[in-house]
Amino acid sequence: MAEPLNVVLCWHMHQPYYREGLKGTYRLPWVYLHGIKDYSDMAAHLERYPRMRAVVNFAPVLLEQLDDYAQQLDALLQHGKPTHDPMLNLLAGIEPIPADAARRLRIVQDCQRCHAPRMIHPYPAFHSLLRMIGVADETGADSADQQMHLAYLSEQYFLDLLTWYHLAWLGHSLKQLPLAQRLMTQENNFSAADRHALLHLMQDCMAGLIPRYRALAERGQIELSMSPYGHPIVPLLNDFANLRDALPDAPAPQAPAYPGGAARARWHLQRGVAVFEHYFGRRPAGVWLSEGGVSEDALAQLDEMGFAWTASGEGVWRNSCVKSGIPEGDMHAKRALFSPAQIDGFATRVFFRDDGLSDLIGFKYGDWHADDAVGDFIQHLENIAHFFGADASRHVVPVILDGENAWEYYPDNGHYFLDALYSRLSSHPALNVGTFSGQVTQAAVTSLKRLAAGSWVYGSFSTWIGSEDKNRGWDLLAMAKHDYDRVAESGGLSAAQLQQATQQLAVCEGSDWFWWFGDYNPASSVSDFEQLYRDQVRELYRLIGVAPPIQLDVPLSQGRGNAENAGTMRRNT
Repeated sequence: MAEPLNVVLCWHMHQPYYREGLKGTYRLPWVYLHGIKDYSDMAAHLERYPRMRAVVNFAPVLLEQLDDYAQQLDALLQHGKPTHDPMLNLLAGIEPIPADAARRLRIVQDCQRCHAPRMIHPYPAFHSLLRMIGVADETGADSADQQMHLAYLSEQYFLDLLTWYHLAWLGHSLKQLPLAQRLMTQENNFSAADRHALLHLMQDCMAGLIPRYRALAERGQIELSMSPYGHPIVPLLNDFANLRDALPDAPAPQAPAYPGGAARARWHLQRGVAVFEHYFGRRPAGVWLSEGGVSEDALAQLDEMGFAWTASGEGVWRNSCVKSGIPEGDMHAKRALFSPAQIDGFATRVFFRDDGLSDLIGFKYGDWHADDAVGDFIQHLENIAHFFGADASRHVVPVILDGENAWEYYPDNGHYFLDALYSRLSSHPALNVGTFSGQVTQAAVTSLKRLAAGSWVYGSFSTWIGSEDKNRGWDLLAMAKHDYDRVAESGGLSAAQLQQATQQLAVCEGSDWFWWFGDYNPASSVSDFEQLYRDQVRELYRLIGVAPPIQLDVPLSQGRGNAENAGTMRRNT
């Protein structure tokens, strides 16, 4: 029998910084909601299949927020201290249900923030709470009649709605616990004791997440890797000209460059390593640069820090092949896609995701029966193994995608799909699941003369730069960085003040703000993120003692689209 084909599943775990400033209110609840749903379930699947191997990548700013939520929930439950998250305070009863219709409407709207066919409709008691006030999934609760109805509802209605929303967000593994089963069977009239028991379950989950992944890594089952601290697009920090490799004619920001961007990129990498070591007790061997955004100047920075590997998308591989003079026939066969690349003059190896296989998981299999989906996925891998024949063991198929965003569109949070997938992969005689660090030394290396600058989305940086609203965002950030530099160099800030301002600058440099700017995205999400972005930049100005420019009072983007999967992911194929 031929040696097996190597397969690496890399799950990227990432959320931006959702707090107002460094210590303010959490404006969006996605860190803890994905914690109790996706980060918990993804650990449980790996724990259930000890022969399974994978790479799990964490953005350091997510690790800090997971830790913060665990501590805040503990303080709430032990000492009655309010958290910095309004949803949790309402659920706990620390904050009373408001009497005015507008704030009640906000609760109803917030409790609809999920994919209704998978997370509301399967629970009749939850669905009926919304239907009884005439809420339709397509329109939500916003009519004058609905607002009038809200004023007459009892507080228990909203407490039950909040309870059901959090029950729906529990991952499959947590839903099997006796408490969750009891509450879902109870259906309504959830008491303060019921809700506090649910909060205890959530706190236990949040506090255990990082230790669970650390334990998986310490027993050699997963490789843990990191992204730069605040999840910035490193090539764009380094040089706006990096957008030209894939988008030679796209408009650029008015600012010629991001001031001191290369130094900021190094800061994010160094700070990321420090946070990673704090939580996991080890230095990562590899780094998934935010959004798979690579360039030769970014690769040089990884070399400086001694990283063994990084990864990007198939579009970057194709563009790199063109720049390196690879014959078109060889590119069409995609043989070199399934080998780590060594770029001339650089030590860090570069892996490239199979966009087709990754997007099948991200966008297609959620509508299939789990057995059919896994059978199809395995068949694709077997075909690749057959293509390489006796040489299969010298090649690796990287499948890389978000570890949290796809499962909302699967039945039972993807439980049956991932269960079947891990079962098949970990026992398949022709497939060897492993890690990128393992493949750096084992897989055949492909030599490329050049690395094209781009990301895992379309092989370009079009999701973050090159359009009017995204460029405006960069110009505001460049202006703020210029003012930050001027104040820092003047010596007008104490060491503690400078540290706070530098941390706030890192928040402003995150990629997610620019991801959401664009009319193709849903208006509600664009509004959430662009307002928070402007508030974060405004907070930076406050910390450096400079009056913010009036441009920060003008919305950067409106949004009016109906992007696939609510805009949280992009499809390449």
